[in-house]
Parts: sequence; structure tokens; C-alpha cells
Amino acid sequence: MTKAIAFHEFGGADLLRPIDIELPAPGPGQVRVAVRAVGVNPLDHKLRTGELAAYFPVAFPYVPGFELSGVVEAVGTEVSGFAPGDEVFGALMGGGYAEHALVDAETLAHKPATLGWAEAAAIAVGAETSERALDVLGVRSGETLLVHGAGGGVGTVLLQLARARGITVVGTASESNHAHLRELGAIPVTYGEGLAERVRAAAPGGVDRVLDVAGRDGVLPLSIELTGSADRVLTITDIQGAEEHGVRFTGGAEGVESYHQRAYAAALALHEAGTLRLPLHRVLPLAEAAEAQRISEQGHLRGKIVLTV
Repeated sequence: MTKAIAFHEFGGADLLRPIDIELPAPGPGQVRVAVRAVGVNPLDHKLRTGELAAYFPVAFPYVPGFELSGVVEAVGTEVSGFAPGDEVFGALMGGGYAEHALVDAETLAHKPATLGWAEAAAIAVGAETSERALDVLGVRSGETLLVHGAGGGVGTVLLQLARARGITVVGTASESNHAHLRELGAIPVTYGEGLAERVRAAAPGGVDRVLDVAGRDGVLPLSIELTGSADRVLTITDIQGAEEHGVRFTGGAEGVESYHQRAYAAALALHEAGTLRLPLHRVLPLAEAAEAQRISEQGHLRGKIVLTV
């Protein structure tokens, strides 16, 4: 047996409780990882509340967690490139809030010794989402991208990958995160009333594309106004808003090609160059998963919340 944190019904953060689960055996193409750290993402609490039940059904008890770092314990058949003892990080389809987890080898990468466990656990979701979103949007070098909610875990990685592609980024965030965004090479603007005017002042040449990472009310129609076309707007958080306003949504489950390895390579290239920044908003033990999700729900994050095992 091994320990995990799960919820048995939809509701508040207090529903997250420790449970014992069978030690998973890796199947074909899978790797069992002894978890050292797991990233906390908005998707975790949106699944717990039932907000996404119509789109992402879950079976109870459900163990959240979509990115981790740890040590390979066992590999299944058809796996090459990984062996017990390897230090790794990567993405998984739930199950990360645990002492052990199964990960598909194709969504796993070797962790450099120079990268800490907590920082490594903060890469996978942000990097994959960023690489996929930039491609789906079709943002090109020399263009200007507006990112709604640029200060969080995904936004922090996205800004860096976009800048590496030669893209100018305008990012919305609270005033307290503006210095953080400037350090990442973005032009910060404060969200809220008057946002359109502030964006136009920050990008007098206009905005070519918009990526919504935050899902705030009203940003999708405003984004269409700024770009002149719903086709130039993409959200990763607001499924209902996307349907209502005719903009695109990407959640990583649309049957498109996997961006994981390309995304990891892009992030690790920045790390090797000494320029990748992975700020951690909070680092808490796995037993405090409920508190971590409460903090995540409040928003206004600077970087990622990570649970350590």
C-alpha cells in the first residue's frame, strides 16, 4: 500500500483526505515514480468542486495532481530511456498527490541535477500548456501577445517561452506582480476596469493575439475587441465563455499531437542557459494539500504552489 490525498465527493477543500491505495504496478509504456514534489494547478480545485464535471468526469475517490518530480522505481514493458534510480519530472493524468504515481514514459523527462525537486515539479503543466497554446494561436516572432493572468504558474513559464520565440508579451496581473513580470521580460498592465485603454497604451502597435490563462469575467469579449477577431483569441480556462463568444479553447485533450517533449526541451534549454525562472508561491507538505488548494483558489499567485512528499 501507499498513501495519497483524495476527495470522495464534490465540494470544498476540506474534502481532501489521506487514503491508502494499492502500490501501482507499471503497465506497458508506464513508469512508477516515487514522488518527491507535485505541482498544484487550478484544474485540481476545479475538479474537486465539480465545476468541470460535465467536461472531465472523475471516479471517486479521486487523487488530483497533474505534474510531479521524483525517482523512478519501476518501469513497464515497452519503456526505454528510463531505469530505476533515475531522477525525473513530468505530467500525468491525475494521481500526483501521492507517495507513488504512474506516469506515461512519453510525458516524462530526466531531471538535471541542477534543478531542485520543487522547481522541477513546477515545469510540466506550464511548459506543455505554453508550447501548445503558442502553436494553436499561431503566434509568430515579432508579434505582440496579450496574456490574461500572467503571474501564475502557467503564465510565468509561458512568458519565458514566448520571449524565447521573439514574441512581445503584454501581461495582466495585480500591481504586486508587475515587477515580477518585468523581470521576465513582459510589459505588465493591471486588470480591471479600463483594461482595454491600458493595453492600447502598453502596445501602441496593437495586439496580434490573446491568450486567456485566468478565466476572468469579461476578458474574452474585450480580447476580441482588441484583436478584431475571435480567431485570434484562445482560452485554456473558460470553456463556457469560449462557446458563448466563439473563441477557441484548448485543454490538452483534443486529440492533437503531444507537446510534452518539445515543451520540456524548450524549458530545459532555458535552464541550461541559466535564464529559466521558476518562482514558487508556496511550498507545503502533501498533508496540507487542502490549504494549498485554498491558496490556489484565491488567485493572485506569483509562480507555482508545490506540495512536497
